Amino acid sequence: MTNTMKAAIWYKARDLRVEAVEIPTLKDPHQVKVKVAACGICGSDLHEYSAGPIFIPVEEPHPLSQQRAPIIMGHEFAGEVVEVGERVTRVKPGDRVAIEPILSPNKDGQYLMERYNLTPLLGFHGLSGGGGGFAEYTVVGEHMVHPLPDSLSYEQGALVEPAAVGLHAVRQSSLKAGDNAVVFGAGPIGLVIIEALKAAGASRIVAVEPSAARRHKAADLGAWVVDPREQDAVEQVHALTHGGADFAFEVTGIPAVLNQAINATHAGGETVIVSIWETEAAFQPNDLVIKERTMKGIIAYRHIYPAVIALMEQGYFRAEDLVTARIALKDIVDRGFEVLLNDKSHIKIMVEP
Repeated sequence: MTNTMKAAIWYKARDLRVEAVEIPTLKDPHQVKVKVAACGICGSDLHEYSAGPIFIPVEEPHPLSQQRAPIIMGHEFAGEVVEVGERVTRVKPGDRVAIEPILSPNKDGQYLMERYNLTPLLGFHGLSGGGGGFAEYTVVGEHMVHPLPDSLSYEQGALVEPAAVGLHAVRQSSLKAGDNAVVFGAGPIGLVIIEALKAAGASRIVAVEPSAARRHKAADLGAWVVDPREQDAVEQVHALTHGGADFAFEVTGIPAVLNQAINATHAGGETVIVSIWETEAAFQPNDLVIKERTMKGIIAYRHIYPAVIALMEQGYFRAEDLVTARIALKDIVDRGFEVLLNDKSHIKIMVEP
């Protein structure tokens, strides 16, 4: 058996190469080796590819992974356990698992912090070194693996990570059943937020999105849709929600859209920023102050994978609603990253190593 595998390695912005590397081995009794079955290309991956580094360590190694670029990418993935350390108890070889890729201080197979996504050392397996899902195999900590029911495909398992972002965003808001909401941006995260809002009991959901294909996806999921190129987005949201949205979720990372999201809410409304930003954004504080609006940010997720998997078993966050293409690892640049940057009709491209 060969001791090398293929992996997609980030060297710098616009320089992602599929190369042969050594197959990783277990180095800790609480580690798990996974044969990757499916890995999605994330918006964060696109940011790193087009304008990085953002999370990828370049100058100094990441304090937890002890690695810096070049690094293997891919953090939305699922696969089969092929080997476990001697102290692993959560899974065994042959188990199907979804991976929670957060790098945060841990010991003996557990994260050390309750709110482990808020550590100053935050990183991601597949962005911050230590291996990644755009590879045939990877090694992760026991605390990062979640058993995947037989009723869910590996592709569905790879969607647990982005769905976790959406569900965490809704949970961190103050939304209650019966409230309404607007989602600015109907890409992969925007669409899973729509699904999470449905699960939380939102009475009306509006999606603001310039791409016709993505508006169609949002409408299929039950949202009222607005084309900001043809209509005043703020006015339309106020009309559709009869006076302004209770909650706005900003999922574009575009400064002008942040302002639209704030002003789309009514007095006392709440805006949740979900995007990772490449630039600074300016807004008028009086838009918050005078109408007693609030604004908050969220990063990733915590303690939420089991809830996402349970919702998937009920039919939420379906792969058939989100995955628009499937490609081989060797085609990840031309048929993956470049396509997603230039064709907004795609939602999620799934890579099969």
